[in-house]
Amino acid sequence: MIRTGNRDMKKSGKLTKSSRPRSLAVAAAPAAVSAAVPAGPVAFLGPAATFSHQAALRHFGETAHYLPCASIAEVFDAVAAGKAARGVVPVENSTEGAVSYTLDMFADSPVRICAEVYLPIHHHLLCRCAATEVRVIYSHPHVFGQCRKWLQATLPYVPCVDVSSTTDAARRAGAELGAGALAGELAACEYKVPIKAQNVEDSAGNLTRFFVIGSGATRPTGDDKTSLLFGIRDRVGALLDSLEPFRRNGVNMSFIESRPSRKANWQYQFYVDVSGHAEDAPVQAALRELEELCQFVKCLGSYPRAALPEE
Repeated sequence: MIRTGNRDMKKSGKLTKSSRPRSLAVAAAPAAVSAAVPAGPVAFLGPAATFSHQAALRHFGETAHYLPCASIAEVFDAVAAGKAARGVVPVENSTEGAVSYTLDMFADSPVRICAEVYLPIHHHLLCRCAATEVRVIYSHPHVFGQCRKWLQATLPYVPCVDVSSTTDAARRAGAELGAGALAGELAACEYKVPIKAQNVEDSAGNLTRFFVIGSGATRPTGDDKTSLLFGIRDRVGALLDSLEPFRRNGVNMSFIESRPSRKANWQYQFYVDVSGHAEDAPVQAALRELEELCQFVKCLGSYPRAALPEE
């Protein structure tokens, strides 16, 4: 998404006077720590101050030892190799949909999903200059997608340049004259870049869902989800037939996403989330039927259902 030129920015309800970010400790404070601190490091998609870092802080708190990783694949590898006890990876955004790279990693990785975390996502315009003097905006491509309408209405002629993370965007905005970033408050704190426009995401209820991955299984809690990966045979009605076991056994499906199998052209595998734990009788019955219909079925893990945050 590249645009050229510039023009004066109009005032809007979201544009503010220069706002100094809060301290890093305050901005990073989790709304409600929901898990015990693991014995080993918690890997996350880094660098520090990314939304993945914030999700990890929200789940494990500030006392955990954190291990920033350069990619989602590196997070998976760190957990699989025992270098990290847990990993935190983004899987789905309420505006932009599934994070396909995360889903693809589960096909060949031995790690298991052991928790989910919902994080409210708020993006801000960060810059050291006046907002009307911004000549380029950096951010992650997913963030540009989540702020598309705001950008078109407010900064339609400013070039938007993709970078690897919102933290890198904030770093660039702090270092380059005339540069802005779309990033979160934690990134603004990390690089001490003023916030010039707050909450510029198009959806007020913007949420990202993260998976906590590990090496072990979790016990049933009575309110769980199970994530599955399966491949279907190439025949008429194969997908419809694969969904029937869940209906027959009263198992609700809350998520389904298709991805190329990467084993043959135009063959696909499906990721689904269902209600219940893999040890629950209805889920076990559905899985037995599913295994008879599919080329393969892989249980990615069962985990407690996370409550949607109020904020």
